Amino acid sequence: MSDKASHIQKTLIVFKPDAVQRGIVGEILTRFERVGLKIVAMKMAEPSRDHYYAHYEEIGKMVTRRGEKAFNVTLDFMMDGPVIAVVLEGVEAVPLVRKIVGPTEPMSADMGTIRGDFSHMSFGYADAAKCGVPNLIHASGDPEEAKQEIAHWFKPEEIVSYTTVNEKFTR
Repeated sequence: MSDKASHIQKTLIVFKPDAVQRGIVGEILTRFERVGLKIVAMKMAEPSRDHYYAHYEEIGKMVTRRGEKAFNVTLDFMMDGPVIAVVLEGVEAVPLVRKIVGPTEPMSADMGTIRGDFSHMSFGYADAAKCGVPNLIHASGDPEEAKQEIAHWFKPEEIVSYTTVNEKFTR
């Protein structure tokens, strides 16, 4: 039997340039807070292409999974403006965030998910238009990836530990 603490996870989300430029970061962030996740780190940044290369390939293995073309389109898309990186913490935070965000392709995302409610583009359209898929947000795929991504985006001293009133009801 596992202890309660072993279910508490941290995960990384990155609000992509399309979310920042559309001005919907606050509305989306509220969804995570409403389910009991807490923000333990957050910053706005304009990372270099090398930073994104490390994020998407060295950690995420995107070239292996989706190919060089998709990888380059993604990096170009991410370079289009500032992003907001956030570390969320809570009970089984990694799968919970993935559930709230929805699948990578917005057209496949159910209504009620972030991508289903705020975006709609299909991979087919993006390929035909030779553009990135504006899917608003990156979310860590699994707990190990989350640990690596958090370490890539944040220094340990940038992550804050505190207790919220909501934890009484969500933990």
